[in-house]
Amino acid sequence: MPLTQRGRKLTATTRAREGRSLLRVISFDIDGTLEVGDPPGTIPITVVRRALALGFVAGSCSDRPISFQQALWAEHGIDVHFTVLKQHLTTVRERFAADHYLHIGDSPIDRMMAAGAGFDFVHVLEDDLLNALETLNLHR
Repeated sequence: MPLTQRGRKLTATTRAREGRSLLRVISFDIDGTLEVGDPPGTIPITVVRRALALGFVAGSCSDRPISFQQALWAEHGIDVHFTVLKQHLTTVRERFAADHYLHIGDSPIDRMMAAGAGFDFVHVLEDDLLNALETLNLHR
């Protein structure tokens, strides 16, 4: 969670006023979304690495158990900010005060959970995923 030196949560307004960059949160479903999912999805793991390198708060929101998600990220040497079950996506929004929240997934449940948590949503097959990734500078 972004904090000031006094331990208060930094809001988007405070970050902008202090000249700090805006914070973006991106959440990835795993199965059917990421290339390492089962079934494999269309998003290469390099997209997650790039998001982290660009300063995104990034992690996974899946119906897979937390222990599975953590092991998956560890297997690929990626230190994500969060791993949550789909029904707990709202906790990510509560933990991170950000300017933009995005969940990328492949199902109507993903879309519903994103909407319920106040996240924008991109469907890997039905939406223009390439354009969404390029807009966020996550696709080369």
